[in-house]
Amino acid sequence: MSDPPVKRYRRDPSPKSDLEESDDDDGYVPYVSVAERRRQQLVKLGRAPEAKSRVDTLREEEGGTSSGANSDSEVTSLGKTSAPDTPEMARREELELIKEKNKGVSLLEQHKELQEVAEEKKETIAEKQKKEEEEILARIGESTALKGVAELATGVEYTESIKTSWKAPSYILGLPQARHRRVWKKYGIDVDGDDPPPPLKTFEDMKLNPSVLNGLKDKNIEKPSPIQMQGIPAVLSGRDLIGIAYTGSGKTLVYVLPLIMFCLEQEARLPFSSGEGPYGLIVCPSRELAKQICETIEHFTQGLKYKGLPSLRTCLAIGGMNSSDAMDVIRKGVHMMVATPGRLMDMLNKKMVKLDVCRYLALDEADRMIDMGFEEDVRTIFSYFSAQRQTLLFSATMPKKIQNFARSALVKPITVNVGRAGAASMNITQEVEFVQPEARIVYILECLRKTAPPVLIFAEKKVDVDTIHEYLLLKGCLAVAIHGGKDMEERIRAVAEFKGYKKDILVATDVASKGLDFPDIQHVINFDMPEDIENYVHRIGRTGRGSNKGTATTLINNKVDVAVLADLKHLLLEAKQKLPPFLASLETEYDHLAENSEVGDQGCSYCGGLGHRITACPKLESVQNKKAKEIGGREFMANNSADY
Repeated sequence: MSDPPVKRYRRDPSPKSDLEESDDDDGYVPYVSVAERRRQQLVKLGRAPEAKSRVDTLREEEGGTSSGANSDSEVTSLGKTSAPDTPEMARREELELIKEKNKGVSLLEQHKELQEVAEEKKETIAEKQKKEEEEILARIGESTALKGVAELATGVEYTESIKTSWKAPSYILGLPQARHRRVWKKYGIDVDGDDPPPPLKTFEDMKLNPSVLNGLKDKNIEKPSPIQMQGIPAVLSGRDLIGIAYTGSGKTLVYVLPLIMFCLEQEARLPFSSGEGPYGLIVCPSRELAKQICETIEHFTQGLKYKGLPSLRTCLAIGGMNSSDAMDVIRKGVHMMVATPGRLMDMLNKKMVKLDVCRYLALDEADRMIDMGFEEDVRTIFSYFSAQRQTLLFSATMPKKIQNFARSALVKPITVNVGRAGAASMNITQEVEFVQPEARIVYILECLRKTAPPVLIFAEKKVDVDTIHEYLLLKGCLAVAIHGGKDMEERIRAVAEFKGYKKDILVATDVASKGLDFPDIQHVINFDMPEDIENYVHRIGRTGRGSNKGTATTLINNKVDVAVLADLKHLLLEAKQKLPPFLASLETEYDHLAENSEVGDQGCSYCGGLGHRITACPKLESVQNKKAKEIGGREFMANNSADY
């Protein structure tokens, strides 16, 4: 009988000494897969790309996680075998992968790599925002140029500016370009355009007539403001101009003084005959502003008459006044005409005035005219010109959308910008107070105690203007009021009494906020916050004009739109004003883009507000909604419609 099988046991190898273990570790060579060895060989031969850095890998992973759709499809295609059974197991596998990837990398290096990826991701968000804004601007931009019908039909294109006899002093022309750049930088002048003329720091260098210089001294104007230093030489040299500067900076003189010099030259060469003219046309949106511009022109032309120079005639054509007064001047031969769009259109249609010899056109508050429905009127006015004209556009607030549209009417234009378009004057102290709607009228008396008269009070609605006016009269205040519902004579009388210091308080709607000059006003009170931040800038711009200081008090409540409050907050921050607590706590999703230079221009390109971008512009939304409602609602047989 054979012996039973011997049971054999597996024996562990004998333990090695520490010296033997260290020898094995030193000689250890990590395993490299066949695919990796082939790739390394191809890299040596220059036929394959090198391995990606950790930062590149992180970027790809960020892109992979953001894409979402591709990764989801890959997971589903792998099936149940590759997917983890539970979220806990998936999290554990993810942690293991992160540990393996970061093995041997310090925490500082990991932080730096993640920071680089985050910065690149932030830039891509800014680039995406910028691209979206450019698409919106292109979509809402006007496809038809701001030109006359005949020019559009015949395809007339002017390539050269109008030539004039004016030249800058020879010693200025001999100075290097670096000097001009220093002047622009010192006075905060931003000039854009081909071959701009040099800035001139005195009125004498501009070669103005001595009687015009005396007129400036009578107004206590001794040296030009920044917009005048660059704007007047540009206009005198015949260039088309877009002038943007803060309220009270002297934009009116930029187009008035060159126009007087041009008309004086024309009259000296060949006197204007009966019914001839005008040579220069100034168009503005409000009647009060037109009358003020006309009075400014007459101030300088009176000085010419006293010096024995030719008499220059100015015509005022505004609604609410008899057109026979304007016709009396036109029959004698008119050199300059100041008008509002409605009355000018009426006179052109009735052939009461012609623009055959007109070579000079200035649009004051141009953005408001184009933006407030006067665009077609301006286009029609252009069609009455028989030849090339020098076109000037001026405003304190001119968003990028309006600037791009206006450039289609100009020939080789120069853009002169003093400060940001839509910025408030630094001479104004802005105060914002939270007051409930029912307590506002009573609180006005508290506001009136801040400064001495004269004081200007703005309200959005005509009813509010009448209510405030009546309340102030009952309290014994010397107050007058103007709004669109009052007749022209009453409005002119009210403004004259206020300017003549016969009345202490003027209560008005926004008809008094555009361009009107009240030099001695120390205080502007906003009874309510306007629906548009541009109107707010124009309102408070009635004080702090020139080198004077002023105060603006605005009463707001919880009925004000959040977008307007965000614009107001950033406007106060830009002007380095004190923020009230309720505005300081206001945060919007666009705050992080407010100071981001990668996005492009500050604020909204449509309305100029700093608290939002054009992608969320409430004004653009309301305009688009209004246009949508008007579709199909036009009466083609109405008197003001086209003749079909």
